[in-house]
Amino acid sequence: MNVPEGLYYTDQHEWLRVEGDAAVVGITDYAQDALGDVVFVDLPPVGKVLKQGQEACAVESSKAASDIYAPAGGRVVEANQAVAANPALLNEDPYGKGWIFKLALADKADLAKLLDAKAYAALVAKEA
Repeated sequence: MNVPEGLYYTDQHEWLRVEGDAAVVGITDYAQDALGDVVFVDLPPVGKVLKQGQEACAVESSKAASDIYAPAGGRVVEANQAVAANPALLNEDPYGKGWIFKLALADKADLAKLLDAKAYAALVAKEA
């Protein structure tokens, strides 16, 4: 299982990468593996304001549907239309081309509530 360093993680299996005042959000390798083949991604609308932990959107796979939660609060500034057109990107490249949306961060203090790679890997090891 791939758990890249330098990202923030939630216990709901989302990741967040800070890029300036924005954050890129996606689901982890563990999450995409648990879901199986992703067949549909319901992207959040650009402009939507999310609180940390709030449901942002959903993905559906051959096994189940799963809500995606905002790892941090902010306003959606971009949604990845490529994953809407090709949901398999979530399975093929969850930390790269398979990102789901970008947020303009409301408060970087939210990041302190997230897990680092080591803590997330330990969490997943307990669930496995």
